[in-house]
Amino acid sequence: MSHARPAIIADLVFVWRAGCHRARTAAGLPAALAGLPDPRARRGVRHRLAVVVTAAVCAVVAGYRSYTAIAEWIADVPDATALALGIVPDRRPSEAMVRRLLQALDADLLTAAVSGWLATRAMSRTPAERRAIAVDGKTLRGSRTSGTTAAPVLAACDQATGVVLASTDVDGKTNEITRFTPLLDQISDLRDTVITADALHCQRDHVAYLAERGAHWILTVKANQPNLHAQLAGLPWQAVPEAARDTDRGHGRREIRTLQILTISTGIDFPHAAQALRIRRRRRRLDQPKRFTTETVYAITDLRVHEAKPALGTVQITAD
Repeated sequence: MSHARPAIIADLVFVWRAGCHRARTAAGLPAALAGLPDPRARRGVRHRLAVVVTAAVCAVVAGYRSYTAIAEWIADVPDATALALGIVPDRRPSEAMVRRLLQALDADLLTAAVSGWLATRAMSRTPAERRAIAVDGKTLRGSRTSGTTAAPVLAACDQATGVVLASTDVDGKTNEITRFTPLLDQISDLRDTVITADALHCQRDHVAYLAERGAHWILTVKANQPNLHAQLAGLPWQAVPEAARDTDRGHGRREIRTLQILTISTGIDFPHAAQALRIRRRRRRLDQPKRFTTETVYAITDLRVHEAKPALGTVQITAD
């Protein structure tokens, strides 16, 4: 079990928070868990691993977080529910057995199995849409203890459904950059998928990897790529019309967002980059109408004009 994840319960919470509302039943989950290696000795096993873990997942989805609470949920569910999970009603798993099994499981293998199952249950998209996956760093809910901070993870999330497709630890010996490839290696097919990520992942090695996998990308550019950032800032944006505009009002302020897109015929100093984007956010407090703050964000993508429709807030991507 990974030392960066002190509780397998936290893994279940993290994987399910985004996807549980679309996974209305446990159908197919036991089959997805069947390939997990059972850490227990064969002798004396009363409950199959897939049965116990499926029951634990259902308990976590229902809001039961601790080992004791999970065991209580299993003990209290109706007989019909127990039978549906593969549990004999008068021989239900005990708290001690549930705790020992979950603590002994390989956290990464469990996360991959549950995430893979959720991916198969994701809402279907129309043929004209590409799949978009956001790569982002998070802290693992439920992993903080009295003596440790919350465990950082890097996750890949389906933007259309909110389902976490893969996650990986980011411990003290690594960082998000080195975990980018291992994270996406957990997703079997990335062809024609668009990967979005923040400026930390605007790395040449990353786009080379995505090109090998047949994926597209949209990456934010900041000061970690100073030459590229300077090139983007120096483009003739004043002559570029707005591709999209959005106005939002709330929390005592008004925000105006504009998007400009520019195809660079002479090329951008970054592999496979085809278009540059500039997003400007102008904010003002409603009680100070004459005082604006302006934020400018640059991004690049390998998508060409006919492959993406301008939008703010969400990425609207079309297939060829």
